[in-house]
Amino acid sequence: MRLNRLLGPSGVVALLASEVILAASCYVIALILVVRMDPMVFLLHNKGLLRVGVVVGTLVTGFYFQDLYDDLRVRSRVELARQVSLVFGIAFILQALLNYVSRELVLPRWVMFTGSAFAVAAILGWRILYSRFLESAIHAERVLFLGISRLAREIESRLQEKPQFGMLGIGYVGDEEDNDCGVSPENILGPLSDFRRIAQEARPDRIIVAMPERRQRLPQSDLLDLKFSGVIIQDAPSAYETTFERVCVRELRPSELIFSPALGPQPMVLFLKSIYSTVLAAAVIVLAAPLLLTVALLVKLTSRGPVLYRQERVGLRGKRFVILKFRSMYTDAEAKTGAVWAMNDDPRVTWVGKWLRRYRLDEWPQMVNVLKGDMSIVGPRPERPEFVDQLAEQVPFYRQRLNVKPGLTGWAQINHKYGDTLDDAVTKLEYDLYYIRHLTLTLDGYIMFHTLKVILLGRGAQ
Repeated sequence: MRLNRLLGPSGVVALLASEVILAASCYVIALILVVRMDPMVFLLHNKGLLRVGVVVGTLVTGFYFQDLYDDLRVRSRVELARQVSLVFGIAFILQALLNYVSRELVLPRWVMFTGSAFAVAAILGWRILYSRFLESAIHAERVLFLGISRLAREIESRLQEKPQFGMLGIGYVGDEEDNDCGVSPENILGPLSDFRRIAQEARPDRIIVAMPERRQRLPQSDLLDLKFSGVIIQDAPSAYETTFERVCVRELRPSELIFSPALGPQPMVLFLKSIYSTVLAAAVIVLAAPLLLTVALLVKLTSRGPVLYRQERVGLRGKRFVILKFRSMYTDAEAKTGAVWAMNDDPRVTWVGKWLRRYRLDEWPQMVNVLKGDMSIVGPRPERPEFVDQLAEQVPFYRQRLNVKPGLTGWAQINHKYGDTLDDAVTKLEYDLYYIRHLTLTLDGYIMFHTLKVILLGRGAQ
């Protein structure tokens, strides 16, 4: 997966790189103004580059945990100032703590004060300018929708929400009687019969084809002429996958999966994935042993029943296995109800269990499942057999998610809330299929890093 697919669209990557350079420059300027020795000597021989790197790394990580790379538009300058100030405050605290570890990692006091003052002003100003740039200049790629459909409407809305994609919807070409998805009449530029004229006048950079039953009415000759003239022609399911980073199940056809050259991961990727999962699981069990013992003790002392909860789940190629979790519910919680999905404010959950679930501590015993080979660190979440059978009957392609090992965390978990409806199951499946199609070690690394953010901020599971 390319870097822009990993970290987000090019606008996110550009902002991230520019803020790294901007923050580093502010601290280097502070060094020149404050430190009496030659700045180059300090940077190269007194570990100055490392010290600046520690501060800049702290800032960028803080911006990430504040969700400042999720939506690049500045909706409130006051809120932006609050978030940026909070991150710089944490950077100061970390510098103070590093004094007790190694002073070689700490910037001189006045360099830190002066550089941070410059950096706060510079980053706030740059964020505001960059937001304005996104709203205007970045809309360089004009997108014309051929056909009026719900899918096209969803893609257009997504482009409006995420200006960093650099695309702007300019309208639809289609017959008004096909408009059953709420497209404004002023956004319909004309009927299909006038497609050539509309394309010549609108001069789109990209045309997204979203026509139902397109084989009968698709203006193939006009599209070929436009494609050879340099216009990008893209079908709506592909555009949906690019902008939402999930596969659109309702538009997916079996032939697309069968003939797709990039359906699943390479065998070598799966082999390396199994190795890093085993090594990481073993390391977590050893290093986190004191925490795990503490959690086990709390579970045992606060409610009746075993410390570990065992439940049958469906794994790779439908093989069933027993998953391990710290018990977060009362004993025999499903004795009367049977298997049910988790819910908000679940009355079956103990008060300790609520905290375990919030920070996902209840799932740490699954590292044993990883060591046994039943699971990976990253992958689709394993479901209970009762739910798999039910969903496989109602959701197309649901069993295809069983073609990779399930994981403790995954693409669906970091992009979609835990839900208890069929629509939630479909959405999570779309993310799972996207993950299987684009599985790489770098994507796994991104998911694990983002999961750490979810855990530390207490955005855990139900």
